[in-house]
Amino acid sequence: MTAAAPAPKPNSRSRTVHLVGNAHIDPVWLWRWPEGLQEIRATFQSAVDRMEEYPDFVFTCDSVMYLEWIEKHDPDLFETIRKRVGEGRWQVVGGWWIEPDCNVPAGESFVRQALYGQRYLLEKFGQAATLGCNLDPFGHNAQIPQILRKSGMDGYVFLRPGRHEMALPGLFFHWEAPDGSRVLAYRLPNEYGSPGQDIGGHLDKSLAMMPADEDELMVWYGVGNHGGGPTKANLDSVKRLDALGGLPKLQLSHAEAFFDRVRDRDDIPVYAGELQHHGPGCYSAHSGVKRWNRRAENELQRAEKWASVAQALTGEPYPLAQFTEAWKLVLFNQFHDILAGTSIRSAYDDARDDYGRARSIAAEVFNRSVQAIARRIDIPHREETVPLVVFNPHPWELTTDVEAEYGQAANVHLVDEADNPVPLQLTRSESAMNGSRGRIAFRATVPPMGHRVYHLLPGAVPAGEGGPVTATETTLENEYLKLVVDPATGWLSSLYDKDHGTELIPEHPEPHAAVIDDASDTWGHRVRSYDHDAGAFRCSRVRLVESGPVRAVLRIESTYERSTLAEELTLSAGSRQVDVRTVVHWHEQLKLLKLRFPTALSDVTATHEVPYGHLERTPDGTEEPTQAWVDVSGTLPGGGRAGLAVANDSKHGHDVLDGRIGMTALRSPVYAWHEPKLLDPDGVYEYLDQGRQEFSYTLIPHAGDWRAADPVRRAAELNQPAFGLLETFHAGPFGQRVAHADDGAGSVLVTVVKGDEDGSGDFVVRAYESHGVAASARIELPMLGGRVIEAEFGPNEIKTFRVPGDLEAPVTETDLLERAQ
Repeated sequence: MTAAAPAPKPNSRSRTVHLVGNAHIDPVWLWRWPEGLQEIRATFQSAVDRMEEYPDFVFTCDSVMYLEWIEKHDPDLFETIRKRVGEGRWQVVGGWWIEPDCNVPAGESFVRQALYGQRYLLEKFGQAATLGCNLDPFGHNAQIPQILRKSGMDGYVFLRPGRHEMALPGLFFHWEAPDGSRVLAYRLPNEYGSPGQDIGGHLDKSLAMMPADEDELMVWYGVGNHGGGPTKANLDSVKRLDALGGLPKLQLSHAEAFFDRVRDRDDIPVYAGELQHHGPGCYSAHSGVKRWNRRAENELQRAEKWASVAQALTGEPYPLAQFTEAWKLVLFNQFHDILAGTSIRSAYDDARDDYGRARSIAAEVFNRSVQAIARRIDIPHREETVPLVVFNPHPWELTTDVEAEYGQAANVHLVDEADNPVPLQLTRSESAMNGSRGRIAFRATVPPMGHRVYHLLPGAVPAGEGGPVTATETTLENEYLKLVVDPATGWLSSLYDKDHGTELIPEHPEPHAAVIDDASDTWGHRVRSYDHDAGAFRCSRVRLVESGPVRAVLRIESTYERSTLAEELTLSAGSRQVDVRTVVHWHEQLKLLKLRFPTALSDVTATHEVPYGHLERTPDGTEEPTQAWVDVSGTLPGGGRAGLAVANDSKHGHDVLDGRIGMTALRSPVYAWHEPKLLDPDGVYEYLDQGRQEFSYTLIPHAGDWRAADPVRRAAELNQPAFGLLETFHAGPFGQRVAHADDGAGSVLVTVVKGDEDGSGDFVVRAYESHGVAASARIELPMLGGRVIEAEFGPNEIKTFRVPGDLEAPVTETDLLERAQ
């Protein structure tokens, strides 16, 4: 029998390695931003110097903000860079303001990364990036391909998760978002940078990880993290190695040249979904920066909506420059080593101040806008009466509890604009001064993205017998729900849905507030699940702290070693959800607090919100990155279908296992600790999340499909609550109960109403399909002369519309950069 002939060896010189010279720069990580600015300036000067010495050298930059920094701080260098961009020797990729964490920011933040990044490139260089590029983030959400496509980019370069963390169908592949949008994606084979000397070892490692029969390859090189870029030794070694002839052809190149050679091939595989996991601890590390970010995102979007209403109805100038400044501060602090919680402690002093400035701008604009509207509401004078205007930031009707501080709270009652009585309840004031200040709570119903006036009148109404919410020291019950707290465990022993006759809590639920041993580093490297229980908080007290015609509140107090936990469960009249305000005084180290929500469900489907969308994930206990809600839906012991959604106002790490939702509330590793370094037992370290922590979440029981309970909107209401403003009497053109924008409360959710980026007086409306089904949307805009937007949305699709200030001009659909389609 004749032996088979050996397979022919590929001719290495027929293969090309596109060598992309870059300098991955962390503006903040183990240093603060002033040092980051200096490293960027020095690196960019080095890059233009190398161009003078090596005529074929090409440099690639992937964070637009760095260019703005150079424009401000070194205008001569900026002009040199602009010249080199025109020559094609300085390549700009990425198109985003910064390399952000790609899991924690909200969907709108990813839009703004492109909006500000790409528009800056167009303004300064006359061209936008065509390739997305996020080399260092710790996982990538599934909606990125759609956001890239709708902001002018058709490719994506990334590094993590690595080959050992996630198998992908090829060296490069079509990455598909849930709406069907695709980009050509390339995972770097080794690293984004190289040592400053000979790059032979870096090339060897990279080539060993790539297919031997692939003709077009791409490797990135240059000193990174703290900047530096390609060195003379790097470039000299490329010339020497290429001359040896034993490697594929080495070509000083750039990413677009590589993509041009491969994008039209018909054998490229497709991968649909997210790119995970790397560093699951990043979803929860440093709860402070996560909370600052979530609040800034929501407060800016709220301010934009009301600034738009004020512009349309009162002529109040739209503060475009202020919003631009605030958003850029937020986007910078979404840099992956800041928002992920992996930087040094002092860097978070800077992040706190930046987020604070962004939120201060949002608060100033929001206040100016609602005051401009409120003072034009027609409120006739009524003796000894105080008007209270409630503003709804959402384009759907909102029914919610509203609280307000008021000087004579103990001796007032409330009516609406038609003099109908509205139940009122005293609650805890922020002031401890007797009689000087009080706080009221009432249930308000406010028109879509509108306002409504309520009136505080003298004289308290005597409390009636009973009410819509009944309570004991361990139970709360209204028309729809009944819950029971077990003082022995400090958590629910029953959560009963009265409408559907379903009990969600299992007979023997596991502990609610579990403390987990967490020996992993700040990133949570090599961790899949946080499930090594060290113990649990033990209940010390359950008591009824509030009960009345509006709501009832049970307070559960628990302890674990040096830490305390207080959770206040609120059930309001007419509500189908339980709201929980949580305060933790946390003093544990190398431990993690996991709040668990056990259910009696089996065969569950776990659905997690992701930026501008949702994904079903395997309920196997894996720590997952999540936006503002998680749902489990499944089968009850009796065979019926039910589910539980948990919405949050600042928590991103979640797991689902056996019908149980777990929320990672706190982590306490050492700041900026990266394994394999071991901590010195005698070392002095600072630990994350020590001290007082505050957050809120909502339990939303439902029957069957989660879509009927609409956790998307319920979570939005938690994160952008109604706002109450004490007013006075005056004539005006506006009624006391008015809607300004309405998305119909269907599956298409309007998230943004803002002024256009050109400052032309036009308005921009953004919406997305939130249920994963095709839908027809009708968006009504009474604030703009009754304009109506009617559009068809595909499943999970994001759409943007320009609404001209000229009411005779037509509404047009745009891309995410606000350019005509």
